[in-house]
Amino acid sequence: MEKIKILIVEDEMIIGANIALQLTNLGYDVLGVIPRAEEVLPKIHQTLPDILLLDIYLKGDLDGIELAHIIQKEFNIPIIYLTANADEAHFNRAKTTNPYAFISKPFKKLDLQHAIELTILRIQEEKKSEINELETFVMSDSIFIRSHDKMIKVNINDILYIEAERNYCKIHCKDKEHLIVSTLKDLEEKLNVKNLMRIHRSFIINMHHIDEIATSHLVIAKKAIPVSSELKKQLLLHIQKV
Repeated sequence: MEKIKILIVEDEMIIGANIALQLTNLGYDVLGVIPRAEEVLPKIHQTLPDILLLDIYLKGDLDGIELAHIIQKEFNIPIIYLTANADEAHFNRAKTTNPYAFISKPFKKLDLQHAIELTILRIQEEKKSEINELETFVMSDSIFIRSHDKMIKVNINDILYIEAERNYCKIHCKDKEHLIVSTLKDLEEKLNVKNLMRIHRSFIINMHHIDEIATSHLVIAKKAIPVSSELKKQLLLHIQKV
């Protein structure tokens, strides 16, 4: 795995150097210690840190909170504030930037380590959420399905039927199967396509690929799929319209 890249913004260079040493010993990639607010954005453009350790009380025209607002207009970088005796007013201002943690100076090595580790854990959880949100998305004639680190296009006309497997769905196509993280109910809401119909609590079928319709089931690609009498009536009405 690549090392987590951390940029330190601290105008007391002895403190900054000490933090950098501790982080390096913990196995992180320290991109530098920046004492002045105006030097931070160029450094971020150059190095793209994963985490920003930012002192609230910076010397100069901008304090750390004002700098954070400027950074967040362009970058989505998790911020951990370094602070010495922050009063309520500064704390409330800092909260508006949604920091991942606060570390009060002077701090112990373990405080720093825990703040970084919790931030990394939160980053990982947020990335998982983003992946789940992008697990599938639907166009008028196709559905994009996540496969490892890419999205694969599946034509809706090629879908034979979709089968529920707990919190997963297996999409059966003419020549391939795709397993996605989704309940059948959620997928049904996304797939608002007239030739796809849910005929059972565990199945959505493509009406264009029905080979047989029997009393209590239908057949698609040699697969017998159960259907209730009520849903069968709805299915026959839909087929007449398709």
